[in-house]
Amino acid sequence: MRFVVDTHTHTIASGHAYSTVQEMAREAASKGIEMFAITDHGPAMKGAPYLYHFANLRIIPETLFGIRVLKGVEANIIDYSGNLDMPDGYLKRLDFVIASFHDVCIEPSSVEENTQAMVNVLKNPYVDAIGHPGNKMFQVDIEKVVKAACENGKFIEINNSSFLVRSGCEENCKEFAVECKKQGVRIVCGSDAHISYDVGRFDRIYKLLEEVDMPEELIMNTSSDKFDEYLKKKKERKNRVNCPSQR
Repeated sequence: MRFVVDTHTHTIASGHAYSTVQEMAREAASKGIEMFAITDHGPAMKGAPYLYHFANLRIIPETLFGIRVLKGVEANIIDYSGNLDMPDGYLKRLDFVIASFHDVCIEPSSVEENTQAMVNVLKNPYVDAIGHPGNKMFQVDIEKVVKAACENGKFIEINNSSFLVRSGCEENCKEFAVECKKQGVRIVCGSDAHISYDVGRFDRIYKLLEEVDMPEELIMNTSSDKFDEYLKKKKERKNRVNCPSQR
């Protein structure tokens, strides 16, 4: 099994990442990655770009160094109703939207409130995935979150960087993977690269998915064609949201 899509990367625009879009794309090409998503942090994160940065992502070419570049965001969950730091009007313009908890944007709460926020976020038609949900600081009811992903056709992310920077996440990440397998929920795998050298780095994810014997059909990153098909269906879904049926 080999991943050719990286759904979670950060450029210098995030404020605490260190590579340009071109550097990220060049590194992706050198590693055989076929597609990657630029998911810089939403504006509630200190040092992150303003909203107009995301509106202007359209000027980035669709391909760089032969690599497909998806324009996205890692939006911040800012309350326990599941609101994000980016209006829907901006989210709907993007190819791929991750929504995540960060303790610098919201204080960790109870399992019930954390779960409620994630479940509500998954109902947002413009959100594609919950980012690094195994974060031990934000404990959730994993079964309920995965069920919400299943009901809303969304993804659960397994995040390679979490194993390095989010102490104690291993057990939660494994439980999320096992529950996704049980409920038939698709996962996305992100390097969460904050420097070009980490684009396409999935070593810890590979190990985890091998341990739980995750079926390849539930892993979105193994084929750019598979991911492209999802993006086409997402576009159709967004069009239905924007153009309600007439009676």
